[in-house]
Amino acid sequence: MKKVALLAPLFLMSPAIAGEIKSTITDSIQLNVNGAAVQSTRLGDSYGVSGTNITVTTLGGAGSTGTYGINNDGEAFSFNETSYTADTAVTSQTVTSGVISSPNLYGSSTTQTGGNAGTLAGTLSATGVPTVTAGGAGTSAVGQRTIELSVFQ
Repeated sequence: MKKVALLAPLFLMSPAIAGEIKSTITDSIQLNVNGAAVQSTRLGDSYGVSGTNITVTTLGGAGSTGTYGINNDGEAFSFNETSYTADTAVTSQTVTSGVISSPNLYGSSTTQTGGNAGTLAGTLSATGVPTVTAGGAGTSAVGQRTIELSVFQ
């Protein structure tokens, strides 16, 4: 028991030794080809009318015309009538192999054509230098190499 008690102060007073060796190597290549896309927003009916010195006999509306007259003959008047007819709702579309061959295009639409891989390519090599080759329109390529060495003592 005395021997253990005599050795305990040596462990408490000895300097701390910390050692670390760390090595990280990461190689990666990412190749992307954009797919075709259609975003379409269906627009609804709207109707507007405004004017001065005008009598309304029948108010118009979306898809129908109104009947109007002048209040005071010989006096100035102004009149404006605007009508928008809603898009017809599409309840189904045909999809073949993930492609809509004839997409429905509503009143507000954005269409993006699919990318073309062309010569898009990437290579990881033993030298650790990734190479990427540009493709056609709608493609992107990223090559990455990370080397980290940390020695702490």
